[in-house]
Amino acid sequence: MNKLWKHSSRNTLKGASSCNNFFLTDRFSDSGFDIKIPMDFAKLIDKDDPKDPLLRQVINPKSNSETNFSKSPLEDEKYSPVDGLIHKYSNRVLLIASRVCSIHCQYCFRQNFDYAGQDALNNWYAVKEYITNNPKINEVILSGGDPLTLSDEKIKFIVLDIEKIPHIDTLRIHTRTAVVIPNRITNELASILNNSSLNVVMVFHINHENELTYEFKKSLKMLDQIILLNQSVLLKGVNDSEDILANLFLKLFSYKILPYYLHMLDKVRGSEHLFVSDKRAIKIHNNLKKKLSGYLVPRLVRDENDEFKAWLGL
Repeated sequence: MNKLWKHSSRNTLKGASSCNNFFLTDRFSDSGFDIKIPMDFAKLIDKDDPKDPLLRQVINPKSNSETNFSKSPLEDEKYSPVDGLIHKYSNRVLLIASRVCSIHCQYCFRQNFDYAGQDALNNWYAVKEYITNNPKINEVILSGGDPLTLSDEKIKFIVLDIEKIPHIDTLRIHTRTAVVIPNRITNELASILNNSSLNVVMVFHINHENELTYEFKKSLKMLDQIILLNQSVLLKGVNDSEDILANLFLKLFSYKILPYYLHMLDKVRGSEHLFVSDKRAIKIHNNLKKKLSGYLVPRLVRDENDEFKAWLGL
């Protein structure tokens, strides 16, 4: 199984030329954020539809001149007391567990992040010491990059070491890899997470129901002892519709994943074409509350740097 997911992670479209050839188009260019699309995800895209919602997430049109979009909209670097660790909120820390992502979403707010200088595993002693010396921290979040680009052995090392810190009771893992490369959820990985003494929460990043495959659903059955949540980003031309989002959230629930957050776009340069206004977002969210049971409607949020999550007054 390990060999299968590693093969899938290498079976990837990179650069404009390979993407233009595969999708029979000339719309990809090598300007801006590097293009990377795993073949498992590419095969879900309708080549005959230039407005395909999955294609829109990975294609890289030229940035316009919007002045309020920046290279680092969340300024994560300001909140890093130790290399590889981000501490914005008092009870939890986020670890840059991996520098690598399996897919390059063109709206990624960390696309310009200094991963070379921020690697938790390369600075593990200092990271663990910081967490150990801060008893108010009760939750560790693995992010990146994508933590599931690490080997099962490295993930096991991280989990077992975090378990040794007395005041940590929750481990949260944020991943898109498990969605775009479903065979990444191996028996060994499932065993590590299911048998941890920590409360383990896995947060997927899924924006459209077309990303949800039978293979992914089948892989989730192995994660029978952990909490499964999802966060989506509200993206123009991808999911900025109450009907599209309602279909996504209902399908997620059928996969036993609970919708968690619906994020406003972080204003990273190059993602201007995907921006949805606050007014439209609030209208969509209000309509969702009329269509769905309350537990299926995620919170509409925006990251405000040193604030937790702005709830747009809802």
